[in-house]
Amino acid sequence: MKNRRDYDYYIFLDYSEGLIGYNIIEREKIGELLPKIVRFEHYKGRRNRKVYLKHINNTIKRENIKSYFEKIRILESRKNMELFIEIMEFVKGHEKCIIFMSVDDYQFKKLRRLIRLVNGENTEIRKESELKRGTPEYRVSLVIDNLLNIERRKDK
Repeated sequence: MKNRRDYDYYIFLDYSEGLIGYNIIEREKIGELLPKIVRFEHYKGRRNRKVYLKHINNTIKRENIKSYFEKIRILESRKNMELFIEIMEFVKGHEKCIIFMSVDDYQFKKLRRLIRLVNGENTEIRKESELKRGTPEYRVSLVIDNLLNIERRKDK
């Protein structure tokens, strides 16, 4: 990552066919989480997606992955402003913290402008496509990606 610093919090926002979601994790918990999500991959890169999601869902439950995150929220994409406001409130409430944010390419421009209004200097915002494969940031971003796909597949 360019100009990598020690961030206090990491926020990952992703979009998947009608759903949008985010998760927030503290820096200290990332080290504990990474060994538990080694098998996580991008859903679209998998051949047998249904079986993959079943295994990932079992891993999430067995390893209690959700407990590592300060907040996880998934809503319909038409309610994206509600999510943006929650993220802005979190950033504003943690003004003294340095925050890394990975945002889905589709939502990047919208959220970047809003976050800069609240706290631009302590928040680094990156497009999801800019995350380098294999980095801790990339691997943690796969959690929300898989949670969105699990939620989306429940509806079918």
